[in-house]
Amino acid sequence: MEELTTTYGRRVTALVPSREGGQAPHIARLPRVRIVERPGLDADALTDAQVGSAQALAILGEDDLHNFHAALRAQELSPGLRLVVAVTNTGLGERMRAFFPDCAVLSKPSMAAPAFVAAALGEPAPSHVRVAGRTLYVARRAQVSPASVVCGLATDDQVSPRLLPPDEQTASIVLAVADGVPRDPLTRRHRARAAARLVRSLVWHKFGIAFMALFAVLVAGFVLLVTAAGRSPGNALYLTFLDAAGAAVTNPALTTPEKVAQFLLTFDGMAFLPVVTAAVVGARLTGSLRGNGGPLSGHVIVAGLGQVGTRVVGQLYDLGVAVIGVDKNPEAAGTALAKRLKVRVITGETHREETLRAAGITSCQSLVLATSSDTVNLETALVARGLAPRLRMVLRLGDDDLAARVQATIGGTISRSPSFLAAPAFAAAMLEHQVLRTLSLGRHVLLIADVSVAAGAELAGRPLEQVHQSGEVRVIALRRPGANGMDWSPARGHVITPGEGLYVLATRRGLSRVLARSQPPTEPEPARA
Repeated sequence: MEELTTTYGRRVTALVPSREGGQAPHIARLPRVRIVERPGLDADALTDAQVGSAQALAILGEDDLHNFHAALRAQELSPGLRLVVAVTNTGLGERMRAFFPDCAVLSKPSMAAPAFVAAALGEPAPSHVRVAGRTLYVARRAQVSPASVVCGLATDDQVSPRLLPPDEQTASIVLAVADGVPRDPLTRRHRARAAARLVRSLVWHKFGIAFMALFAVLVAGFVLLVTAAGRSPGNALYLTFLDAAGAAVTNPALTTPEKVAQFLLTFDGMAFLPVVTAAVVGARLTGSLRGNGGPLSGHVIVAGLGQVGTRVVGQLYDLGVAVIGVDKNPEAAGTALAKRLKVRVITGETHREETLRAAGITSCQSLVLATSSDTVNLETALVARGLAPRLRMVLRLGDDDLAARVQATIGGTISRSPSFLAAPAFAAAMLEHQVLRTLSLGRHVLLIADVSVAAGAELAGRPLEQVHQSGEVRVIALRRPGANGMDWSPARGHVITPGEGLYVLATRRGLSRVLARSQPPTEPEPARA
């Protein structure tokens, strides 16, 4: 709502169940907003909201079925209306689109999860967007070639990112153009760590230790046969296997080293078979060689397995990062996914010390607090900080002012808001002719927009460098009338002519300003007598 009214200056009608509940008081204070109080999105409510004359309708309820029903009602009242529908079940959402001629289906949890994952791993936002045939992505400057950099991004969670020239070295985070080289900083960073965890999971438990000890004895017996007994490697390997299988033949005439090797190999073989049998039986009974052992080390804890937490767990798993889930409800939305991925889940109140200790709070690399309650997330963060003073924590907080103060007060804390991260995407979907894509960066969102310069506009006749001097807007490509493609390297001194299109990367405030400069000034209304 604030995105449409404040950033784009649009008039908005808000349908709310109560003027006093939820976000309604805050919405009522926004400019250019009309409040319609109705208990549900039935046909009468949509008619009272004048849906027949609206440019677009956003349906943002929490229930997918109710949202679908409301969209069907709206289509009956206004067949050409653009619909933007919020869903939690993305599979259902994709099928839902087939029922409407002009419909965008968006999932707030899906859009927010990458930002939570990036914050948990200490990486820039793993955002990739495809615009006009090219893929743009956010990365650290050291991970890309200078020729691929589109612009620098000076980031700070307290203020909006500043957009800097490509060669500005003070910006450690950049927007770059993908050049075909496999480049996923999260996957690259954790590939070796994932391999190490695999080896540790196979070896570092009671059966693994016993197996490695017995295997070391086999190797020692083989080495004795080769070096001290003078056997060839082939014969030594042959005798090693036979002795381990219990086929050793006593011979007092053998040399002492060979007798020692034969003794070690025979008794080692007798112990080897029971260890293997016990490991196989244990795996069949528990589903894992490790069973339900102690918590991992270097893992990520995700507290709250709702819609957001479920997606965070899935993406961490896909990136090869060890993860443990925590939720007080054993039937939470994410438990089915965790079971399928064999991700360990601790059932208990997230803010209790015993629950956090069971999840390995003192040995994890970060804690993601993704419950739907700001109070629970903040309380859990305070308990976790007492248990692990240097722990990286990512909090889901809806109140932006509270989030800023928490980050400033509690060290090592990062806050993210799914609603805040998703709002620009919903607004962009309703104004599809302007905003093409969105990029999340911390608690802020950058927009990629196609801005057409009209005759008589302030930007007409001005060089490109005057568009992006403020640090809030950067021109990343130029669309000339009649040209087949985009100019991805326009000269800074190029003079903008009416009819040209600018592909810009901008903050929300920067986009509002450049849109105003791309249109001719509106004539003031005549004074009334």
